[in-house]
Amino acid sequence: MSDVGSAALSGNLAPFIRDRLFIGGEWVRPKSGRVIESIDPATEEVWAHIAEADARDVDDAVAAARAALSGPWSRLEPSRRGALIHRLADLVRQNAGELAAIESRDNGKPLRDTLGEMQRAADWLTFFAGAADKINGHQIPYSPHALAYTRREPVGVVGAILPWNSPILLCCWKLGPALAAGNTLVIKPAEQTPASILEIGRLAAEAGIPAGVVNVVPGYGKVAGAALAAHPGVNKISFTGHHSTAIKIMQAAAGNLKRCSFECGGKSPYIVFDDADLDRALSVAVHSAFRSTGQSCSLASRIFVQRRAYDAFARGLAERAARIRVGHPMDERTHIGPHTSAEQLAKTRDYIQLGLESGARLLTGGGRPSGLDKGYYVSPTVFRDVDTSSRLAREEVFGPVLAVMPFDDEEEVVRLANSTDYGLVGGLWTRDVSRAHRVAAQIEAGLVSVNTFRPVHYMLPYGGYKLSGIGRENGMEALDEFTETKAVVIDLSPNMPADPFAN
Repeated sequence: MSDVGSAALSGNLAPFIRDRLFIGGEWVRPKSGRVIESIDPATEEVWAHIAEADARDVDDAVAAARAALSGPWSRLEPSRRGALIHRLADLVRQNAGELAAIESRDNGKPLRDTLGEMQRAADWLTFFAGAADKINGHQIPYSPHALAYTRREPVGVVGAILPWNSPILLCCWKLGPALAAGNTLVIKPAEQTPASILEIGRLAAEAGIPAGVVNVVPGYGKVAGAALAAHPGVNKISFTGHHSTAIKIMQAAAGNLKRCSFECGGKSPYIVFDDADLDRALSVAVHSAFRSTGQSCSLASRIFVQRRAYDAFARGLAERAARIRVGHPMDERTHIGPHTSAEQLAKTRDYIQLGLESGARLLTGGGRPSGLDKGYYVSPTVFRDVDTSSRLAREEVFGPVLAVMPFDDEEEVVRLANSTDYGLVGGLWTRDVSRAHRVAAQIEAGLVSVNTFRPVHYMLPYGGYKLSGIGRENGMEALDEFTETKAVVIDLSPNMPADPFAN
């Protein structure tokens, strides 16, 4: 545990203060002079004071990003860009303890999880650092008398609007490919978790990334986020968050036809056929449903079990969920921590009440864990016999609440799996190879796994169908979101072209 983590657990940590924005390679005061008071979700007390950007600060950040776009950054060899991203990855690894402690205090995720996320964030940067000099165009056999080829060029200034559940990791999902492709960025962290991304700005400067290439403007979505989405100097918005916000961003972005990519949430089906390795499926299911306090769009939030295995599987889920240790994020024994905000806690409680009122059978959880009088906590909750048409079965809770439902046959479960407005992640468990391919092809989701769940990796394209988003993050496909394709045609013919207006 880092010194920050130990001090936080003992209650002896001084307030965390970052009263400057990171713009153009410098630490500048926000125009308004205001700060965001960030709440520690484990104590419900203010733990940090973070500079609050408004539209004027966003203007300055975009101007800095545009200046950097046409400056030394644009003339840097791609391999050199990659080397700088590699250096940033190394610094994230070296500072993982402090970064993880800041993030755990800000969003309530256990320190052992955020430490892992820092390492994975560095892995993401390393992958895209290696891609920087592999962004190629191609020759097109358009005519024997012409040379035709494509160039892939930076899209320009990218506005990256981040979520609160995994700020640094999901920042690096955007930062890595955007930098590899030669873009510059203005990053707007979520107002609930504004602290850690300023540290990424600091490390980017330390890595030698030129001033103005990475800018960080914490602020409220309705102010700083809206200004970034509508700004005429921004060429693209990359956003992770709720689809209702994505719709507003798309409307604001229409002013200059910004390119947009969105990752917006899910209600992921986890399908267990009765021929599966049930012990393995059970073990993965519990982790896939409750990690990060259920605050991840790709978790297994609804589980369908074939009827012959249903009772035993539901019972096993409840038994294992009841063993999950809920506690302070800085305690190394903690499995899951609090919700990130009071608002999210209230939403989870509302869905638990909906489950009770709809006739679903509560197997475990549903209330505040004993011994935790403060903090935004709820015990891992399992409902069985959930009505498949109910809100609990169809809407994203974003909390530690699991809906378990039986099914009889393949046709039925495919229909149920697709019966939401989301389509981000899906998975199935079976020993039947033909069924595995057949069902995977029918699930409406951007990532489908068989006999595992949620294999999110920097090499695998990730994104959703329907309200789960537009575009793809991760994998080489992510580079498509941050580049423009230009076609170039050079006439090679020695002959004078015919004059169509000669006669």
